[in-house]
Amino acid sequence: MGAKEIEILLVEDNPGDVRLTQEALREGKVKNRLHIARDGVEAMEFLRRQGKHASATRPDLVLLDLNLPRKDGREVLAEIKADPDLKTLPVVVLTTSTAEADILKTYSLHANCYIQKPVDLDQFVTVVKSIDDFWLTVVRLPRDST
Repeated sequence: MGAKEIEILLVEDNPGDVRLTQEALREGKVKNRLHIARDGVEAMEFLRRQGKHASATRPDLVLLDLNLPRKDGREVLAEIKADPDLKTLPVVVLTTSTAEADILKTYSLHANCYIQKPVDLDQFVTVVKSIDDFWLTVVRLPRDST
């Protein structure tokens, strides 16, 4: 991957989870730049480079919570995967939901991965670091062609 920073969009409304994710990724193996969208509407504006996000960089990876204000993560995932310009973006669902219906729904919407957020802080950091280890180190991510 060379020295290029990996661009990550974290779609998360919980400030504590945002902070923990930032800290865990800062300690990661791969240089990355984390962008934050606090709800589903802002996430889609960022991804479509609309409004205040007109100059946004296309992310290499999306970390998506399901339970979001204004537009929930299921709707965001469906829009990403239905959009010809966005559908190849890897989307990792990172949520507290353990509901089998959510797992099935997100995979039917073509989520690349479903990870349940642990409530324990140390375990949460471990999970985010494992995302860094796998998605940013092992996996070859598609690059923006635009």
